[in-house]
Amino acid sequence: MDPSSGTDPRTLLTGDDVLAADLPDWRLLLRSLHARFEVEDYGDGLALVAAVGAHAAEVDHHPDLELRYGSVRVVTQSHDVGGVTSRDVALARRVSELAAEHGARPVPEAVQALEIALDTPDLARVKPFWRAVLGLSDNPRDGDELADARGTGLPGFWFQTSEPTDEDRPGGEPAGRMRFHLDITVPHDVALDRVEAALAAGGRLVTAEHARSFWVLADAEGNKACVCTWQDRG
Repeated sequence: MDPSSGTDPRTLLTGDDVLAADLPDWRLLLRSLHARFEVEDYGDGLALVAAVGAHAAEVDHHPDLELRYGSVRVVTQSHDVGGVTSRDVALARRVSELAAEHGARPVPEAVQALEIALDTPDLARVKPFWRAVLGLSDNPRDGDELADARGTGLPGFWFQTSEPTDEDRPGGEPAGRMRFHLDITVPHDVALDRVEAALAAGGRLVTAEHARSFWVLADAEGNKACVCTWQDRG
């Protein structure tokens, strides 16, 4: 039975709930449902966007739509509760039906979401600068994140608290060590392939201690990136 059916429309669904809902065209990334559909030409994509937009207006639940030549990307989240609900599941089902009617081909393996993380021992000291320079806002649901409230398309930006070291000099010039890393969130059924591809390309595995939530990788010079999924998240 689909656990999303008949639930309170404000009840957040878990990743396992989303899996049980059986949405083959969609993947859960960063508290949202993501889908990508390939189309023959720009006109076909525009027609699909118009159809999805008309349905969204009818049900008063509005996904993010991105039209590019050859593809349409759809992302849905219940913003009032900050995650996926039965409203998103219902919308996803209808979008898949519309995509099929318009001859669009789902490519769920192609969806992904990028975040930039800054490792810092003093969040309060650096967060205002990054909020200002990037034109972002505080995330009301997570004090470690900045939000793209205007929907400009910037990747997610968050802060990871670390212990201060001798290289951290309050009030002075930074010591020059790289403290940024990238988090790439991919479909749960793509993650191992992505990790293996990175290793084959000359990377190394720093730790898989937190897999399946994330794998920490590094390039040949030690610059780090995490391959992340929704699974095993607290």
